[in-house]
Amino acid sequence: MERERFYQLLGKALDTPKRWVVISHLNPDGDAIGSSLAFSQFLQKLGHEVSVMVPNAFPGFLAWMPGADGILLYDKDTPRCQQLLAEADWLALLDFNSPSRAGAMQDTLNQLNINRILIDHHRDPDESPYYCVRSETEVSSTSELVAEIILQAGESYLDESIATNALVGIVTDTGSFSHSVFGPQVFSICAKLIEHAASYNQIHQLVYDTFSEDRLRLLGFAIGHKMEVLDDYSTAIISLDKRELESFHYQIGDTEGIVNYPLSMKKIKMAVLVTERQGVIRFSFRSKGSFSVHALAQAHFNGGGHVNAAGGTLNCSMEEALEKLHRLLPEYQALLNQG
Repeated sequence: MERERFYQLLGKALDTPKRWVVISHLNPDGDAIGSSLAFSQFLQKLGHEVSVMVPNAFPGFLAWMPGADGILLYDKDTPRCQQLLAEADWLALLDFNSPSRAGAMQDTLNQLNINRILIDHHRDPDESPYYCVRSETEVSSTSELVAEIILQAGESYLDESIATNALVGIVTDTGSFSHSVFGPQVFSICAKLIEHAASYNQIHQLVYDTFSEDRLRLLGFAIGHKMEVLDDYSTAIISLDKRELESFHYQIGDTEGIVNYPLSMKKIKMAVLVTERQGVIRFSFRSKGSFSVHALAQAHFNGGGHVNAAGGTLNCSMEEALEKLHRLLPEYQALLNQG
């Protein structure tokens, strides 16, 4: 949808107070939480009644974010969430573009006959009849899009809570600006956010310097004992099964960022973290340069995402998952070893 058309339609949706539910994807990350909170707080400033919900729990290192204590977890409070969805006038989907990414919420979303908007930065959005769509793949994050929307309405709408939440979403989804930066616009937006947000040093500390001892030891174990380096494919794989995670008292968010460490090696073009969680095998893919982990995840692992960052899942054993990954690597060897 053209940018001007989106803003025209969004303006009509926001012109009078309504009941909104803002939702994001399964296993929500910093961008999911940051964009959802920032957008919901913007709606509240416009006089709307807003609820924020996600399918399941989010990492504890995001719990300090302004408004996070009011987020509803669908798997923990299903009747209340279903009631709010049934009573809502409008639905906003943020940081995902298909109900299939909504976990246990998927069936409920598919059954709703409700106006809905989509704000997202992932590839291949579904063809649901959204009222309006802001879907841009060459932006850092959904939080960047939300910040743009708010700034379009007027910088006066920014306050410390909104700016802090949007900034957290951008910082976490770019790995502190180490990837997914497509141009200067993200820095221009962040400059405005920093003027209104909490101290950036404090934000960075709250997100990145809150490891538990168990989480730090898990990181050391993953790199020291479970990292497999495949020189022929410029690839590194880290696998952590359920037993190994439980031995470090795994909490949601403890594996966040582990997949990025192998990419710090000059010779590595793709890093893969494979974990056994919630009864399925989860893949987190990262790459450098032009190699598309989105294409790999979409073709073979029921997933997708971005060129250099993607995810996927398989319903199989850890052994079967790793065997499939190893079996596919020769098919991509030439692309992985380019340049």
